[in-house]
Amino acid sequence: MKSAAKRQAGGAARQLDWPRLLMTACRRIEQAPRAPTLAELAQGSGVSPSELQRQFTRRLGVSPKAYAQALALHRLTQALNQDRTALDAVFSAGYESSAAAYANAGAALGAAPGKLRGSVDIGWWMGLSDLGWMLLAATRRGVCWLAFGEEPGRLLEELRAAFPRARLHNDEARLYGWFEQVRDFVLLPREALDLPLDIQGTAFQSRVWRALRQIPLGETLSYGAVAQRLGEPRASRAVATACATNRIAMLIPCHRVVGADGRLSGYRWGVRRKAALLEREGKSNG
Repeated sequence: MKSAAKRQAGGAARQLDWPRLLMTACRRIEQAPRAPTLAELAQGSGVSPSELQRQFTRRLGVSPKAYAQALALHRLTQALNQDRTALDAVFSAGYESSAAAYANAGAALGAAPGKLRGSVDIGWWMGLSDLGWMLLAATRRGVCWLAFGEEPGRLLEELRAAFPRARLHNDEARLYGWFEQVRDFVLLPREALDLPLDIQGTAFQSRVWRALRQIPLGETLSYGAVAQRLGEPRASRAVATACATNRIAMLIPCHRVVGADGRLSGYRWGVRRKAALLEREGKSNG
């Protein structure tokens, strides 16, 4: 009897639209001034707090509590760039004590709160998507970085390494709307995803990236086919290199370029994510 009940419960769980339920939970956490309880997150979702906790952790790789802590860190860096004292920033970010903030910052970002100050050059915002952690960064001209990863601290390290002379700051107020558009695109791809970009590369890289943006939703091209379109039929390796150096996932859709045999060859953010994006885009196009 117990095993039958478990199978029935499992079947009901599979029928739920968990990606959307979990993204709704993420938004509730992101928009709350203080971390909501599991009961508050589950309210109106039709699932129990314990099941929400299990699915959130299993599918997104982090618990709701840990996600709320990470967001508090983001806001802590933002507050520190508004010329507040470290202690003021700690409390405005939602921490109950400076000890908790220092422990969390040191573990996740590798720096104490007082050392997270910086001038405004590149703004960033990071949160969970259906493909894991997603970090979006932008200059005043447009998006210059969009990446996926398993660990928020490592994503920030990669951003710093990519722009070693830039000074970064949390820019939730300006970038959250763009982040939401991209996150919705991950769930339900559509042609309307069009954000301003600020990209820098060689002349050839820029040509490749423009060509990638012209590949229609739900379609793919081989590296050789992209080279042909550029009038450089022997440049398939150079096209592959340009794809590998792309810093802006999805907005420059290098995931739509495949091997000559149709295989999903390397993808900067993981072949699993590439396969998921192409599958969803194919369904949306159909």
